[in-house]
Amino acid sequence: MEIKDVNQSKFLQIMGDSPINRVLNFLVINEDFDYSLTDIARHSNVGYATLQIFWRKIENAGIVRQTRVVGKAKMYRLNKESVLVTNFLKLYDSVIRLKLNEKMILAK
Repeated sequence: MEIKDVNQSKFLQIMGDSPINRVLNFLVINEDFDYSLTDIARHSNVGYATLQIFWRKIENAGIVRQTRVVGKAKMYRLNKESVLVTNFLKLYDSVIRLKLNEKMILAK
């Protein structure tokens, strides 16, 4: 399982490098796998205590869903069945396309 680097994200460059954006960016980039809160915090470069501040809001909004329990760790992934997540993915895609188009224009 390869975890992609989230630090160089075009999404974060445009939308802002905040803890919640880092977490959402990580979950979008690595949407095929589920992760514990510890892993999400570590790979998103967000402190665990900071993640705890807003995690319940993300979970209650249906942005993430718990997939299973491994030992004592609850595992989560992006909830692609949520209308909110579907719209967020469209925004994410639009931001990435905008950045790519800018790059193509500059290359000409």
